[in-house]
Amino acid sequence: MTTRHYPVLLLTLACACLVPVAGRAQTVDDVVARHLAARGGLDRIRAIQSLRMTGRATTNGESPALITREVQRPGRIRIELSYQGVTAAYVSDGESGWQVSPFDGSLDPEPMAPEQMQVARDQSDIDGPFVDSTAKGLRVELAGRAPLDGRDAYKLKVTTKDGAVRHHYVDAVSHLLVRSETTRPVRGRMTNVETTFSDYREVAGVMFPHKIETGASGRATRMRIVVDRVEVNPPLDAARFRAPEGLGAAPVKR
Repeated sequence: MTTRHYPVLLLTLACACLVPVAGRAQTVDDVVARHLAARGGLDRIRAIQSLRMTGRATTNGESPALITREVQRPGRIRIELSYQGVTAAYVSDGESGWQVSPFDGSLDPEPMAPEQMQVARDQSDIDGPFVDSTAKGLRVELAGRAPLDGRDAYKLKVTTKDGAVRHHYVDAVSHLLVRSETTRPVRGRMTNVETTFSDYREVAGVMFPHKIETGASGRATRMRIVVDRVEVNPPLDAARFRAPEGLGAAPVKR
């Protein structure tokens, strides 16, 4: 895999944590309630108005690429990727999205593709799918337990209002999300994308994974991301999320 594959993989990254209850039959409400407690509590989650995460990504032994991910309510996200002196940007202001993608041969700002826009909308949700899920048009179901990498995990099924299905696996001991699976169009083909999360650390009372690995199901190639720093509520200028003047950016699908 080369650097031209970074944009799709970066935009598939998700951060959410769930917690099961041991010792009795589980319901989805049990899992979601403890998910919120494990992350730091609903009050602390909702107190986050903006985030900045910086780190390094490697694929196939290449030199690390530097990543910055900024998110601001409501629905704004900016991801920058710098590799060997070249920087790409993938941005949404919550209403429209644009990108500069030199790794794909595009040096000028242009609208995001529709599939990237939907991913941007998902990833700009600071709260995650398990906060106010009904209001977001999501149906959350507990799909049982499954062995995962030698440990027991709870499997939660999330169905979007347009019928898309995602699965999230929650470690039964650590009470944190260890894996997510989603099917997305990648370069014109529907692809099952797997993302794993580990090395959770507390920042401003909320738990964040500091190691993330993502790639297509059944393929050995993975992008590995090490998060060096998480900043909660950094000051972010709303102008960083706006499209360049005159650019007809693609609207976010609602």
